[in-house]
Amino acid sequence: MNSEKRKVVEIDQFIENLPEEIQEITEVLRNIILDASPMLVEEYKWSMPNYSYKGLVCYLQTAKKHVKLGFHKGNLLQEGVGKEILEGTGKTMKYITLKKMEDLQSEVYTKLILAAMELNEV
Repeated sequence: MNSEKRKVVEIDQFIENLPEEIQEITEVLRNIILDASPMLVEEYKWSMPNYSYKGLVCYLQTAKKHVKLGFHKGNLLQEGVGKEILEGTGKTMKYITLKKMEDLQSEVYTKLILAAMELNEV
């Protein structure tokens, strides 16, 4: 299934209202997420893009100068799939903060997304 067909209009509108550099980072992250698996569902929840597969997987939280790629069950991700780059002191959620395009590590993010999806198989 083409990832363009799985995009939600509310998220298109959300991204259009972001600062230019944050728009670019958010759109690239969105594509990385949707390209990771055709099973991921894009939804606009809690005023931000969320992605689910048999439950919540990840989200994009934006601010004026950065974007966070967050994982709802980030604490359960195993070492070796990129967990070492995750931030956050919360009990369950962990995230990656991106301030510029050069910070993007698409292969690592794809591994994290797929591992996060596997957590929902249990």
